[in-house]
Parts: sequence; structure tokens; C-alpha cells
Amino acid sequence: MAQRGARTSRSTCSGLVVHTERLTPHMHRVVLGGPGLDDFTAGEYTDHYVKLLFPHPDVTYPEPFDMAGIRQTFPRDQWPVTRTYTVRAWDPVARELTIDFVIHGDRGIAGPWAVNARVGDEIHLLGPGGAYTPDPEADRHLLAGDESALPAIAAAVERMPAGAEFHALVEVPSPEEEQKVASPDGRGVVWLHRGDRRVGELLVDAVRGLALPNDDIHAFVHGEAGFVKELRRHLRIEREIPRERLSVSGYWRLGHDEDAWQSSKTEWNAAVEAEQEA
Repeated sequence: MAQRGARTSRSTCSGLVVHTERLTPHMHRVVLGGPGLDDFTAGEYTDHYVKLLFPHPDVTYPEPFDMAGIRQTFPRDQWPVTRTYTVRAWDPVARELTIDFVIHGDRGIAGPWAVNARVGDEIHLLGPGGAYTPDPEADRHLLAGDESALPAIAAAVERMPAGAEFHALVEVPSPEEEQKVASPDGRGVVWLHRGDRRVGELLVDAVRGLALPNDDIHAFVHGEAGFVKELRRHLRIEREIPRERLSVSGYWRLGHDEDAWQSSKTEWNAAVEAEQEA
């Protein structure tokens, strides 16, 4: 989820579950608080993210929990599993961190943890990282993504500069997955319901169909890597939007779990960039 120039804090924090709720059939919210977040801060970027740490079930780690120390003293196959999630909201007064999880039944690690989390449960995390927020100097903004990018797009829409011109398009499986999201001016998201179509198809068609004036466009396009690649090509080559005005990255890839995708993501992104800049 990181963009060019982004950095993730390597210091380990911890959060205690203070609230959970099901937002839609496939989106579950967990709010973390507690003294372990005393040194945590976020808010500079709307795509802030954290790396949640899920301990190996057969390993006991020394206290206090420290990921840097674990990496130095434990073999790699005993390290906690990391999963990357967007910061949906950070309340600096209550010191509460909100994270929304896309749920795929019992598959994966993070989703089942979120669904089964109870008040008082603890989780360790690294972060935040981030690199994007809507530029108030831009003539207009384009935000496009699937449900995995919804938390970041929602945060960006809610932080959109007053009077800003923007298009926010989010593709979700069905109308039941829509959420209430609005800018300070009251404008919201255009929802695309893909049904049985391949993820990203509707989104690519919708972005291609937008009437975008030839002015300064600041774009954020995230989600499944296949459609992200296609939209990056469209925006860079056909729309001629400068690379530095694009925040574009694949959060996940069809046919790959997160470990496999993250291990190949840097190489994949470099290949895509080289191909499209040739």
C-alpha cells in the first residue's frame, strides 16, 4: 500500500480492542485503543497504513514484544505474520485507531481475527506509513479503487479541500457493500456493483468514460493489481497525467495470497513502470 517515498515506522506499538462492528456483509470494523498507542500518531496522509503482527502459534516471544528484536533473534519461519491495513481513522484525543477489514469468510489471518476480536484483545503493529493526501492546489482529483481501497478513498473524500472538484469511484460486489461517505461539501462516492464480473472491469470502463479536462489532475488508484496496471497505463499514456501526480499501487493480486504478492510486488511494480514509461 505504500507509494514512492513512503516509509513505515519500525517501532512496535500495541492496541487493545475497544469496539467492533460489522459495517456491511463483507466489511468489519475494529477500533483499537489503550496505552500501547500513546506514541502512535497519524493524520498527515489519507492513505496511512499499519502492519498488523500475528504471532506464530507455536512460538513464545519475549516481553516486551519487539519486532526488531524478534527479527534479530528468531529464524524467519518463526517471525509473526504481517498484514497491511489502511488507517480508516485516527482520533488523537481519544487515541483510538480505526481499521476496516474486508472479510472473506474463514479465509486468511487478519479477517478471521477481526471478526472474532473481543474487547480487551491485544494486537501488535508497526507504523504508520503513507504517502498520499489530496493536494489542495490540484484542479481536480480522481479516486478509484475496489473495496480494499475503500478505507483510503473514504478518508480522502472526507478530507477533500472545500470546493475541490473530484471523482470518487469505488467498485464493490453489490449494493449491500455501500457505505456512507461524504466530502465536507456533501458530495460522495459513485458506487459500481460488479456482481459476477471480474474485479476492476467496471472501474476501468468508468474511468475511461470520464470527461476529464486537460488540467492538473491528482489521482489515487489502488486495489487489485491487474486493473491498477491497466488504469495506470490509461492515465499515464492516454490521459498524459505526469507520474508525480499519480498515487497508484496494487494492494492485492488475483490468485496470490498476501505473502506471495508482497514478495513479488516490488519487482512487479518496477516492470510495470518500465513498460509504461518506455
